[in-house]
Amino acid sequence: MQSSTVFITLWLLLIVFSVLSPVTEAQPATYRYHVCPNTTTFPINSTYQANRDTLLTSLSSNGSRGNGFYNTTSGRNPDTVYGLFLCRGDLSTSVCQACVTFASTDISQRCPVERAAVVWYDECLLRYSDENIFSAVAEDPATILFNTQNTSDQVRFDSQVQEVMSDTAAQAANAAPGAKKFATREADANFTSSFRTLYTLAQCTPDLPTSDCERCLRYVTGNLQRGSQGGRVLSPSCNVRYETYLFYNLNQTAVASPPPPLVPVSRGNGRRTWPIIVAIVVPIAASILVLLLACWVSKRRAKKYDAVQGGNGYDITTVEALQYDFATIEAATNKFSDSNKLGEGGFGEVYKGILPNQQVIAVKRLSRGSGQGDEEFKNEAVLVAKLQHRNLVRLLGFCLEREEKILVYEYVPNKSLDYFVFDPTKQGQLDWSRRYKIIGGIARGILYLHEDSRLRIIHRDLKASNILLDEDMNPKISDFGMARIFGVDQTQGTTRRVVGTYGYMSPEYAMQGQFSVKSDVYSFGVLVLEIISDQRNSNFYETEGAQDLISYAWKLWKDGRSQELLNPVLRDNYSRNEVIRCIQLGLLCVQEDPADRPTMATIVLLLNSYSVTLPVPKQPAFVLQSRTDGRMPDKGLESDQSTSQSMPWSINEVSITELHPR
Repeated sequence: MQSSTVFITLWLLLIVFSVLSPVTEAQPATYRYHVCPNTTTFPINSTYQANRDTLLTSLSSNGSRGNGFYNTTSGRNPDTVYGLFLCRGDLSTSVCQACVTFASTDISQRCPVERAAVVWYDECLLRYSDENIFSAVAEDPATILFNTQNTSDQVRFDSQVQEVMSDTAAQAANAAPGAKKFATREADANFTSSFRTLYTLAQCTPDLPTSDCERCLRYVTGNLQRGSQGGRVLSPSCNVRYETYLFYNLNQTAVASPPPPLVPVSRGNGRRTWPIIVAIVVPIAASILVLLLACWVSKRRAKKYDAVQGGNGYDITTVEALQYDFATIEAATNKFSDSNKLGEGGFGEVYKGILPNQQVIAVKRLSRGSGQGDEEFKNEAVLVAKLQHRNLVRLLGFCLEREEKILVYEYVPNKSLDYFVFDPTKQGQLDWSRRYKIIGGIARGILYLHEDSRLRIIHRDLKASNILLDEDMNPKISDFGMARIFGVDQTQGTTRRVVGTYGYMSPEYAMQGQFSVKSDVYSFGVLVLEIISDQRNSNFYETEGAQDLISYAWKLWKDGRSQELLNPVLRDNYSRNEVIRCIQLGLLCVQEDPADRPTMATIVLLLNSYSVTLPVPKQPAFVLQSRTDGRMPDKGLESDQSTSQSMPWSINEVSITELHPR
């Protein structure tokens, strides 16, 4: 009898520990490694710490997102914190949420005062930094883990690992736009009897362009331990793993844990087992109460943040974190002095400013006749502030005070692209290698707007003067005042108020008011031809019978003289293949039929891969006789009308327009 009671007691205690350990220990993630360099730290109770804690709370509350990835910011410069998480692509949202929630707490304990940190688990990674980490590949710091058991035939095994991993990486990097950059693959290992199958996994953060994802995966794959039966390399932007056993879910859905076994109860021993049952039930009930209390506190804390949401319900950021007071802006611009003025557009003036922390900014002071409501202005400013990409000008905040509507942007020092390509005295400052880099950067920025940002955004006013250049001549797309937001199921919109710049407008937009992602593709094609030739499409002097730059490029292409489009200033040092490929790509972008134009995802791929053959372009738009009358539709009759009602939200045309922060 006594041995039976001891057996039951041990059995019940085992069940109690299995049930309670996840609750009391709160460790739903398998820790692997972390890095938090102590070269830069922040003081305790500083603004940066408060922003970091807010960021971690935001990451934790978004852990159940369907694609297993989320990035956001908290605070203003110089205390802005950038953060993201990435869950393994085969795991369920509940497993992802559990890992992110745990990591959000764990990382602040492992890295209590560091301004940058990354932590890896089997289920997810979480990262934050005081520098912009969005859409920027980070191969280091990389962590190498491996199985201590070696293979019998190391040469053949390593060769197979590299081959299969290369295929897996290519599949992950070339995932469909908007999908997870995640792939797994199995391969037969027929040359050994110790195991039959090799399993591989590769993953990148989905905000990376295809080329950067490929580069990152090549780097980490090259650092895999040789000869081991299993291994992985973890970096902030990507990771790879291989094993000789199945370590991921084949159906890409986490397998639910089996229910705990029933507790055996002896009817003849009720008095002795009753205390044990009480010992089980009371801790479980207490744990449930603690969890409910934690959820209630979390909801209460979330309500303290005045979050503005876009039309799709995504959490954007807090209004307070973006708002500047008028006195600060006035002092920064020396009371909007003419000596600080950088330029002006149809809806306001742009000034250079210096904040008290010595940060240089560009201030857009909207005219008072813009007609935009306060709430609409705030919503729009917060939305644009969430566009985080290295090839987009970043909105730092806004001011809404004293009937003033002001937008604060990062300062971009090297002015705009038109300042260089259309000025004969400055064209030589941009050699071909820089121009090719600028073309690629613009393409990646547009791709982000079309497919990789939280909302599909059509810019509608891409032109040389809206491409700003930073200190390293990296391009940054600016001026989202004419942009439109599309829903995921929306492909086209129409307007009877055509806005934009003639010469960059697609024919279907200029003539019928129809716009789509292919409208931006057309503008990009014109921009590419201008960057190559240093000539404006809208101010082209008739050459060889051609009326505009597009028709001239087409004529040269037909005659087999494409390279003659290149500005003679650049012909001493350039890549002929790159120039001809860019001209062909530019002509493909300005095709008459939008369906014949490539998507931005295809364009980025073609710019980064010479193994893909480009289609032969047809006669481009505005060359055919049906398009040469130059007629434009009536303007200003009414506001934009969308062909889909799934996304009624849109950016107002008069709010953020013709901004040139330089």
